[in-house]
Amino acid sequence: MSEASVGIILVAFFVYLLMMIIIGAMCMKQNNNTEDYFLGGRNLGGFVAALSAQASDMSGWLLMGLPGSIYLMGTGQAWIGIGLFIGTTANWIFVAGRLRKYTIRANNSLTLPEFFMNRYKDDKKILLGASSLVIVIFFLVYTASALASGGKLFNSIFGIDYHTALVIGALVILVYTFMGGFLAVCTTDFIQGMLMLLALLLIPIIAYFSISSRGVSALLGSTGVDPVSFMNIMQENGETIKPVSIISSLAWGLGYFGMPHILIRFMAVKDDKELAKSKVVAITWVFLSLLCACIIGVIGRAYLAPMVLGTDGNVSSESVFIEMIKKIFVMDLHIPFVAGIFLCAILAAIMSTADSQLLVASSAVSEDLYKGLFKKDADELSVLKLSRISVVVVALLAIVIAWNPESSIMALVSDAWAGFGAAFGPLVLMSLYWKRTNLQGAFAGIVSGALTVIIWDYIPLISGSTPSEATGLYSLVPGFIISLLLIIIVSMATPEPEKDIVEAFEDVSRKPVK
Repeated sequence: MSEASVGIILVAFFVYLLMMIIIGAMCMKQNNNTEDYFLGGRNLGGFVAALSAQASDMSGWLLMGLPGSIYLMGTGQAWIGIGLFIGTTANWIFVAGRLRKYTIRANNSLTLPEFFMNRYKDDKKILLGASSLVIVIFFLVYTASALASGGKLFNSIFGIDYHTALVIGALVILVYTFMGGFLAVCTTDFIQGMLMLLALLLIPIIAYFSISSRGVSALLGSTGVDPVSFMNIMQENGETIKPVSIISSLAWGLGYFGMPHILIRFMAVKDDKELAKSKVVAITWVFLSLLCACIIGVIGRAYLAPMVLGTDGNVSSESVFIEMIKKIFVMDLHIPFVAGIFLCAILAAIMSTADSQLLVASSAVSEDLYKGLFKKDADELSVLKLSRISVVVVALLAIVIAWNPESSIMALVSDAWAGFGAAFGPLVLMSLYWKRTNLQGAFAGIVSGALTVIIWDYIPLISGSTPSEATGLYSLVPGFIISLLLIIIVSMATPEPEKDIVEAFEDVSRKPVK
């Protein structure tokens, strides 16, 4: 790109980032207490809640990781998208409404750890401490993945040093999250979700019509792949996909039941009417977004031909969407400002996830650990101040984790997703649907799920290899199963829950809580 084009794109980025910061400043005035800062006063509308939940869910993975993996290995990588669609649909149908009701019934719980504590009458704060620790550990990795995406984005577009780009992106996210809290995060996520969907819909359509006369199959063949194999969802890199790979990909859907930054959106919706609206909007958004992201991987391989990303000194395959936008609007149509707007969609995906992760991690430190464990009489103002300090500290630690420019966005997301899904997913489901679950079973589920993922991914137990490397099975699968089994086994082997805990469960199951 010419220097003039880069300058115009930079202006578009500046306008967009300035708008996000202004929103943070405006929302700051509405944060009078921790319920406002962490849940927006439980007053989210349906559309905002839906797009905020899904935008914070997908991150830069949607526009970089997923299209990049399909670009590299073919449509067999789409099984992850299928698993995620099934998972997010199930989450909205089976978890959203009941979790919102139960968190209100459970002493108006503001965070997931606080809900576990109140749900099981955890006077010793065992669940609170364990779940807060899991959140801090895995959100550091998750936030690092988002910041790494931002660094690679700025590096790819502007040629800025990766480390400089990493810090710039983190600072902007930090500023509006620090000021505006949950309301700022959800408002910006709504805008970012709309921008992401618009980009996902338009870019592949424009690219397809520009190459349709030459034929997608012919162009795919010119990049060194067999078009038939590339388009076969049952093949990967020209070989038949193993069942374990399909199981691992579909298992990503299980992660939704344990994602604190998504579950907190359910807790914050204004009422049941708005929640029903959110459900339809969110499921529609995620279906269109995942479908278009997969299409981008295919069309991008043909559209950018004969260049093959990731070879001969070209940028990695995870930059396919970026390269498509640059070619369409800068090289072909010569309207770089529009390119800047659509490139902001990738930045939007990154920011919408990172801000949510920062906020949930800070709530675990200030609301759950500080106020819940160490200083129970802390006033609202001191907790609010610590929340903002925690946002800064978590961001700095995430920058350290993401400092290596060779770090894989997909690998970082995969680790964090498995950790949350295994530690919290089974317990969320059991807490909402099985009244026999008790405190001991809940603790066993959290600890076993988190430890299984860590051991599976990082401890070389099988001939010098980790279980993940030796079996090819995604760690979320054994982590989820072991956590679920231990919740059931330990709960059945220990005393039944107290009468008032059972009554609360039956009350939530019986009638809606407004």
